[in-house]
Amino acid sequence: MSAPDRAPSYVVRVAEDPGDREACFAVRKDVFVVEQRVPEDIEYDAYDADAVHVLAVRSDGVPLGTGRLLHGEAAAAKNGDGDPAVGSLGRLAVTAPARGLGVGAALVRAVEETARARGLTAVDLHAQTHALGFYERLGYEAYGPEFPDAGIPHRAMRRAL
Repeated sequence: MSAPDRAPSYVVRVAEDPGDREACFAVRKDVFVVEQRVPEDIEYDAYDADAVHVLAVRSDGVPLGTGRLLHGEAAAAKNGDGDPAVGSLGRLAVTAPARGLGVGAALVRAVEETARARGLTAVDLHAQTHALGFYERLGYEAYGPEFPDAGIPHRAMRRAL
């Protein structure tokens, strides 16, 4: 009897080198710019330079997903109450073939671990409304009204660490 087919394994790591950063940006371009039609000129911003980027990579080197953590003053400018102790998770993207494999949840947990290591007390995010259930299952709670971002409905969410 043969072993059941298994999805290729992957690792999630902080994007340390330029190649990792390029892979993060390529995933974001595929998901946000191509698939969701977010204008490319607003997908990449000044926050990218100082953010901590995380990357999920399949065992054969294919990038599967990415996300970023803003911290300090950059996060305070994005979160609901201007608190620099609250990180801001953003630009979470998983390639279409990797959806349903747990990559998104693994990326969120990696961002949270990074936030904890930096002494942050909570993580805020702006979730596309279709993804509210995903984040709720990971312990995030929505607050405030729905708002548009890049023409897509969003809600603010937070999870204490």
